[in-house]
Amino acid sequence: MNMDINSLKQERNELLNEIVGLSKLLHGSWVERYSTCSNKKCKCHKGEKHGPRRYLVVNENGRQKQKYIANRLVEEAKVGIQQHHRLKEIVDRMTEINLTLMKEIN
Repeated sequence: MNMDINSLKQERNELLNEIVGLSKLLHGSWVERYSTCSNKKCKCHKGEKHGPRRYLVVNENGRQKQKYIANRLVEEAKVGIQQHHRLKEIVDRMTEINLTLMKEIN
């Protein structure tokens, strides 16, 4: 039982250390949109729409805001979103570990 407690504490510490590396973390939803322009002769009015234009939808003061992501920053933004998903996994696992430790200690 002591071995289990020690291994859980070690795993928890490793997860905490991993969080430090999530410095590009972005919390939001990824949106890609295609659009038509005002030029009636443009190919976008025949089905070849402009885009994709990419946005990160974030929550600011209880309201959703769309933040434009320039093409040159798309990969960096996707890394940030992946890091947020990893953070959620870490939090879920740490919750499991801490609940287990609480049961074992009491």
